[in-house]
Amino acid sequence: MSQNRVVQGRMVTAEKLAELVEGDSVMEAESIEEADRDCPDCGGDVLKVGYMPSVTEFVTGWKCQDCDWSETDRD
Repeated sequence: MSQNRVVQGRMVTAEKLAELVEGDSVMEAESIEEADRDCPDCGGDVLKVGYMPSVTEFVTGWKCQDCDWSETDRD
């Protein structure tokens, strides 16, 4: 299942990471992965998580481990 990771000094699950990216609760989240990129704001490590904010949508989100930066693959 999901591994817990440290994000901005707190231990988070995949679901909590997805909620940080989405800004709201999510239905389901996949495992947290290391993203192959650095944060554009602070240069920190970025994590990737796939999640379902609703029953009809799947989103991939990225979140910096060190600062507030995040983004999704939504257009």
